[in-house]
Amino acid sequence: MKLRTPRIAPSDITPAEVFFNRRALLAGALATGASSLLKPARAEQPTGPRLQYTHNAQYSVTETPNKYDEITGYNNYYEFGTDKEDPKENARNFKPEPWTVTVDGEAEVKGKFALEDLLKGQALEERIYRFRCVEAWSMVIPWVGFPLSTLLTRFKPTSKAKYVQFTTLYDPKNMPGQRVNVLRWPYVEGLRIDEAMHPLTLMAVGLYGQALPNQDGAPLRLVVPWKYGFKSIKAIAKITFTERQPSTAWNDAAANEYGFYANVNPKVDHPRWSQATERHIGAGFLAARRPTLPFNGYADLVADLYKGMDLRRYF
Repeated sequence: MKLRTPRIAPSDITPAEVFFNRRALLAGALATGASSLLKPARAEQPTGPRLQYTHNAQYSVTETPNKYDEITGYNNYYEFGTDKEDPKENARNFKPEPWTVTVDGEAEVKGKFALEDLLKGQALEERIYRFRCVEAWSMVIPWVGFPLSTLLTRFKPTSKAKYVQFTTLYDPKNMPGQRVNVLRWPYVEGLRIDEAMHPLTLMAVGLYGQALPNQDGAPLRLVVPWKYGFKSIKAIAKITFTERQPSTAWNDAAANEYGFYANVNPKVDHPRWSQATERHIGAGFLAARRPTLPFNGYADLVADLYKGMDLRRYF
């Protein structure tokens, strides 16, 4: 499939800082007429101010999204607990604002940036992506965000920048899971620079048309739809451009189970279970498992990134 840049009329573009401004949020001043093709038949509608965005049909699947309470109530987010239901409860009082992101490494533009400054000029769009977890469960999620590439290019990465490392906020006081040595904190993930710059790689700031809930990674999280979910790091507080492949949390913890690339591959099983099929959350306990798609169904867009690589070795 040939990649094409979606044509969006200037009148459809609203700068992100307009609606992400804290005062505007508190005042409820955001517009409610968001442009979206999403009409969930079953999902409970969230309450609160709506983000302003356009719907990107080119990069959206046509499958019915999961219910809002499924997406926000069933999460892997060890900073707030190891059970799927823990994050919704334990992240309740987490404060994702004000927020800053530190940028360093192999880039010309470095420093500490307020979230509002990072979002200036970003045109938000809704993308309905398949989401696949390494534990062999899946969802369909209507993210709202912007291509990661539009943010990274602002920092002018140098020719030495071969990878991008992301680091989650370290705040044991407000992230109770970080008080337990389940992983080496803070959580760290990384991508090759061409993966990070790919048009499918999304920096998400919302879902279901509203700002990200705490348990889903507020205020800023990565979404890489052709990779297992643990690559989509949450609550990003630092971005580092590196020349060498960075260490990552799960790869450090169990390299034989969690590879750096983590591409969805039905032919490469987890050591403790098969990846050939998946259980779709919301389909019912007795529903048949469905076949796992290579690259989570995005092979026509991303397979060329790994041409010539042994995907059993680089899993």
